[in-house]
Amino acid sequence: MKEPIYVTQPYLPPLEEFTEYLQKIWDDKRLTNNGPMHQKLENELCEYLGVPEIALFNNGTIALLTALQALRITGEVITTPYSFVATAHSLLWNGISPVFVDINPDTLNLDPKKIEAAITPHTSAIMPVHCYGNPCDVKAIQEIADNYNLKVIYDAAHAFGVQDEGGSVLRHGDLSAISFHATKVFNTFEGGAIVCPDAKTKQRINNLKNFGIVDEVTVVAPGINGKMSEVNAAFGLLQLQHIEHVLASRKEIAQLYGEYLSSVSGITVVPHSGQTVSNHAYYPILVGEEYPLTRDELYQKLKDNGIFGRRYFYPLISEFSMYRGMPSAAPENLPVASGVAEKILCLPIYPTLDHLAIEKISDIIANPHSF
Repeated sequence: MKEPIYVTQPYLPPLEEFTEYLQKIWDDKRLTNNGPMHQKLENELCEYLGVPEIALFNNGTIALLTALQALRITGEVITTPYSFVATAHSLLWNGISPVFVDINPDTLNLDPKKIEAAITPHTSAIMPVHCYGNPCDVKAIQEIADNYNLKVIYDAAHAFGVQDEGGSVLRHGDLSAISFHATKVFNTFEGGAIVCPDAKTKQRINNLKNFGIVDEVTVVAPGINGKMSEVNAAFGLLQLQHIEHVLASRKEIAQLYGEYLSSVSGITVVPHSGQTVSNHAYYPILVGEEYPLTRDELYQKLKDNGIFGRRYFYPLISEFSMYRGMPSAAPENLPVASGVAEKILCLPIYPTLDHLAIEKISDIIANPHSF
């Protein structure tokens, strides 16, 4: 390829459209602290996503940290080893012990059948991840949580715009945290949010993300600085004007990959898991034993041809030094996740990826020894 192709590329609307928003910020001279852009973006996101309340954050990790604080989670939290490290890091930063449970081989999400065996008297919550934007088995997880009086916080970093039969998947659990990082389907440069079930919960979260400050002389909690700036919120408002085009482009690319790769022996496209609307945030494939190259050999083959896929998620979170000594992190406890981590490869997908590039990537995968 003439230019390198990376696994993702942020969607950037025309610059001249953004300058109109910046001019309003310059005129208003409010840069942060729940300004007009911030308030408008919260309202528009609630309407677009179909959720009751949303609290904006400066990034998705701070949103996760604050969600745990808001629900007063302590002790142990059951979670997945198959995710980005922020999932487990948010627990450690709160003095909480992550307990890793294996994943379902079809959805690659936390396997509800494995959760109950991991519950102890110290368990206070479950933190599943809607991996690649594919919804977890939310019904089964909620039934377990209800039976054991546990909270459920979804790491929904990948799940912007995803819907199941009842609406947005972000409505499930006690709270859902989203990421608006530059690599995500919807981005605000950096950013994130917590979806809240009601105004009272949102108010507590708003206090926590602003140092616990209520007014000029009142601080009610040991909060953090997690506020989103007006510039980030403005970019989010502009992105919302383009989001349908972004999602449609991703869907088209995913369909093209599907057509090209469906007959390649040893290559399995990770299936969807029950959503009625997908955001096509990632395009993950599994490289099986029938394929002529190993996953790492295919990864290198693509790289040699200027195509930079990513082995999301390899290694597992449980394999990093701060986690590997935990009993739940033992590989024999996580056979499915360990196996998937050795086979997974996410292919490039972003709105401006052209058809010739998709064809080239697919051709290399289909005929690796020709390149």
